[in-house]
Amino acid sequence: MIEKIKQLCIKHREILVYLIVGGLTTLVSWAAKFLWNFAFYGGTAYPTSLQNTVLSVVNWVAGVAFAYPTNRKWVFQSRNPNILSEASGFVASRLATLGIDWAVMQILVNVLGINVFVGTVISAVLVVIGNYVFSKLFVFKKK
Repeated sequence: MIEKIKQLCIKHREILVYLIVGGLTTLVSWAAKFLWNFAFYGGTAYPTSLQNTVLSVVNWVAGVAFAYPTNRKWVFQSRNPNILSEASGFVASRLATLGIDWAVMQILVNVLGINVFVGTVISAVLVVIGNYVFSKLFVFKKK
C-alpha cells in the first residue's frame, strides 16, 4: 500500500508540488490584498470598482513575485538559461489570469453584490487552474 502511494506521488509530483506552491502563493497574495484593504479601505467587504481593481493588482503583484521563482525551481524544475525570456512569459501568462481575476471580481462584487472575501475565493479557483495551464503549456514547456 505504501509503495503504491509512493508511486502515485512520484507519478503526480508536479501537480502535488504545484498545489503546495499554489497554496503558498495564494496565502502571500491574499495577505497582501487584505492587508492593503484593511490599511487603505478600512477592511471593506464591498469595495468600489476602483478599489476592487487596486486590490486585484496588489494581489497579482505579490502573487507573481512569489510564484515565479518557486514555480521555476520546485514545480517545473526549469533549467532554462534564458531566465529573462522565461520570466517575461510567466508575467505575460499571469497578466491573462489577472484579467480573469479582475473580471470575475467586478462581476461578483460590483454586479452581483457578493462580498470581496467570498469573491476572492471563487476567483482564486479559476485563477489557479488558469495559471497552471498557462505555465505548463507556454512558460515552462519541456523541449
